[in-house]
Amino acid sequence: MKKEKWLIALAAGAGLAAVIYKLVSKDIPDGAAPVQPFDINRYLGKWYEIARLPSRIEKNITNLTEDYSRINDDTFKVVTKGYNTIKEEWIEMTGKIKVAGKNGVGMFKVSYLGPFYAAYNVLEIDPHYKYALVSGGGLDYLWILSRETTIPEDIKNQFLLKAMNIGFAVEQLEWMNPSA
Repeated sequence: MKKEKWLIALAAGAGLAAVIYKLVSKDIPDGAAPVQPFDINRYLGKWYEIARLPSRIEKNITNLTEDYSRINDDTFKVVTKGYNTIKEEWIEMTGKIKVAGKNGVGMFKVSYLGPFYAAYNVLEIDPHYKYALVSGGGLDYLWILSRETTIPEDIKNQFLLKAMNIGFAVEQLEWMNPSA
């Protein structure tokens, strides 16, 4: 009987935690909208990180790239590689991305840790799918990505203005290539 009560309490606690997480977690920052129409097939492939807001998960990591490929219609693989300047070694992590809403919209969920997913939103992309502005669910995560190791000044300024209008602290962006 003790074991049953413990299992019931554990299940109830897990259920409550899931409900609270869903209520407090956001899918997209207030004032932001995902790109639509969005063509995931054109987004697949290798991207270079040009700039990012500082975060614990990418601390001391440089030369970061992400390579996206299809697993099935609604699920994609992402391989993230970067150089850890403290350990002086290359690191690699593989994650999974799922469509968060309907197809054709730049809203996804990404996970590197099993069943735990975080928001991944494409807020802006150029017509040729060479440059992208990506965020998490709030104002803490923002990335500027490029198919190349640099980004044109006009695209950079366009992305910065959009991010600033949403409320991102663009003055805190870390630039991977200072000349970018």
